[in-house]
Amino acid sequence: MKPDFQTGIIGAGFGGIIAALRLLESGRTSFVIFERAGEIGGTWRDNTYPGCACDIPSILYSIQSEPNPDWSRRYSPQPEILAYLKNVCAKHQLDQYIRLDSEIIRFEYLEQDGIWELTDRKGRRTTVRMIIPALGPFQSPKFPDIAGMADFQGKILHSAKWDSSIELKGKRVAVVGTGASAIQIVAAIAREVAQLTVFQRTPSWVSDRFDAESSAGLKTAYRRFPILQRLARQALFRFLEYRGRLFFGNRFRYWLFKKLCLKKLAREVTDPEIRRRLTPDYAMGCKRIVFSDDFLPTFNRHNVLLETTGIDRITPGGVLTKEGVERDFEVIIFATGFEIIDFDRMKFFGRNERELYSEWKESGITAYKGTVVSGFPNCCLLLGPNSGFGHNSILLALEAQMNYVIQYLDFLEQQPGNTALDLKPGVQTRYNQALQQKFNNTVWNTGCKSWYLDEKGNNPVIYPGLMVDFQQETRVFNPDDYEFLPVAMPF
Repeated sequence: MKPDFQTGIIGAGFGGIIAALRLLESGRTSFVIFERAGEIGGTWRDNTYPGCACDIPSILYSIQSEPNPDWSRRYSPQPEILAYLKNVCAKHQLDQYIRLDSEIIRFEYLEQDGIWELTDRKGRRTTVRMIIPALGPFQSPKFPDIAGMADFQGKILHSAKWDSSIELKGKRVAVVGTGASAIQIVAAIAREVAQLTVFQRTPSWVSDRFDAESSAGLKTAYRRFPILQRLARQALFRFLEYRGRLFFGNRFRYWLFKKLCLKKLAREVTDPEIRRRLTPDYAMGCKRIVFSDDFLPTFNRHNVLLETTGIDRITPGGVLTKEGVERDFEVIIFATGFEIIDFDRMKFFGRNERELYSEWKESGITAYKGTVVSGFPNCCLLLGPNSGFGHNSILLALEAQMNYVIQYLDFLEQQPGNTALDLKPGVQTRYNQALQQKFNNTVWNTGCKSWYLDEKGNNPVIYPGLMVDFQQETRVFNPDDYEFLPVAMPF
């Protein structure tokens, strides 16, 4: 059976758009992009909370082949990033490839035909030879397991499902969490709410952001002399790689960066007791480091309270702490992150009716080079297991993975008919054994409780190396890693 398209991309966020651009660049036009929502954008469409912005400078948090000299700030806000992505789509006329409101809920590899059948929530089916799931890790909001949430008589918000119709001005507001999203929300709303209580389980390491508006002169220079922007981008990349070595046992860089963070805390928080409670007691980098110029000074305000005793339950009127103190709120905001994988959201069947999410749930989340999983032929994941980075732009990882995917496709298309490629199981096993061993001498293996770790203590999220290491790793496609799967009914 001949497939409807050669390639199916799932998701129209940065990953899906980068995949589409690389396919077009390589001369491939037989592809389709499935997007579950009514517009593109991924995480930058879904996250619209106050203060939402990137925590990587925009000069690097942009597609390499699509530089933008007109970023308004060093760290661009969410609306501007979403507009950038839409402009890239319009420039390359990607709308003709995108199917909006098409959430794929079932992937099934048809072994006899050597193709994938994709079924969306409306029951529509499409067949493709190759799939590139670009779903990303930040899709399903995660709520803490706290009793009484259904009893609360005020409004409940989550940072990833923001309702802009809910007025915060003059209200008594609680924010649960002090991670990357929480620090942006807290700083953005503190001035307008009547009372803000921040519930903190574990303090974050907070570094300077050095955000600033982009001057008209800088924009003009980048526009007239694009090489200047390329040089600035490369310089920033090298700096972030240099700083990133603190994760891997470089004692001097760790000491220096830690000292700078502690000095920032001492400089920006005046109350010694609040400063003590905002001081982390775990290795810097074991949890995600956050960047902000205005989060810590917020706790000097008279209307901001830091609560560290923990939440016992939600009451109809607010929150009961574990010390038995009940605090009244009109709005509770959960900035508590995402489920890494929503195991119940879709089914993903490979060879011999193997279901990917069931296997990951039982045996651990693994892949090869963050991209390929044995038993699931002609499938390349973007931002799969162990392709995350805490120190550099994730878009660079996406571009590196697509370098590998293009090589995969080049080799696949050299084979007769609809022959499939499947990763040899031993290749994936050996790769992940070596990968997990690399964590031994890193900050992620120093004992803190982090969302990076699974129940067995393995890290399925972060790549234990620098970006240049990942780029080098994905630069090489070795056909010997794969086995050929000839099919009974070639097209």
